[in-house]
Amino acid sequence: MSFVVDPAFEAGSVAAAEWPLCHVRLQDDARFPWLILIPRRAGPVELDELSREDRVALMDEIVRAGEVVRKLADPPVEKLNVAAIGNVTAQLHVHVVGRRRDDGLWPDPVWGRGPAVPYAPAERARLLGLI
Repeated sequence: MSFVVDPAFEAGSVAAAEWPLCHVRLQDDARFPWLILIPRRAGPVELDELSREDRVALMDEIVRAGEVVRKLADPPVEKLNVAAIGNVTAQLHVHVVGRRRDDGLWPDPVWGRGPAVPYAPAERARLLGLI
């Protein structure tokens, strides 16, 4: 079995980068600076299914994603939300979302709340360049 991105990710996000462990996607929702990290391993659903080495690498990439999310945000984020929920898409993935107290959903979670607001093509291209 080889690594394949679950097709469900294609509907709401765009490929952004390939890091040492993870395929990185930009969530196509201009309401929040938001990256999705998908470890390029075939089959894992839960964190404990990764090797210890991969779990350490994933944590490093989560921190890196937080740094990138902060660069994408204007105005600056006040809080980073990090979650590996997987209730809708079972393939192991981690969300790194920048939040602000005035973001419209604060303090509620962002998942499944309101329709996404896709980026304008030029803005999406700019953000992908930063990632």
